[in-house]
Amino acid sequence: MSERDKLIQLIKDRSYKYSENPPFKLSSGGYSNFYFDLKKTTYSPFGQHLIGKIVFEKLIELSLKIDALGGLTMGADPIALAVAHYSYERGRPIEAFSIRKEPKGHGTMHQIEGYIKEGDRVVIIDDVITTGASTIKAIKVAEEFGLNIQAVIVLLDRCEQNGRQNIEACGYDVHSVLTLYDFQQVT
Repeated sequence: MSERDKLIQLIKDRSYKYSENPPFKLSSGGYSNFYFDLKKTTYSPFGQHLIGKIVFEKLIELSLKIDALGGLTMGADPIALAVAHYSYERGRPIEAFSIRKEPKGHGTMHQIEGYIKEGDRVVIIDDVITTGASTIKAIKVAEEFGLNIQAVIVLLDRCEQNGRQNIEACGYDVHSVLTLYDFQQVT
């Protein structure tokens, strides 16, 4: 079984719910038959192992040469950390960063945490996209900071409510590791 198939199975076991009636309220306010609580996967040891390897290999496949990757906290955090760890083990270290929803109210008052600087080449990541609003918020903060966004990678595209299109309208290519269609046989 490939790492990708193992990740699909882990998500199915830990994070995926389906119902004939659309009972799952989404952050967008809409309702869906499908729900993915990916933090139950992305925060797990095996999930971290799989995600670090799969996303790192996606960066290689896309020929993306970056200094760092990250996105809006909490969805992006475990993915960024898993990739940073895996990249270090492979001798090609990539920094991780996290974007706070609001600037820190004390100390340096940063909204972005991690070892990054203006002009760094980055990939914005997210765990799940529906409308793309969280990812777009991360993009805007990264742009304001002066980061050079190379692309957006999402672990799972729900393929609902134009998330991919909304993000692409910001001017960036969006690449997903998985989509809702990888789970259709589960329903």
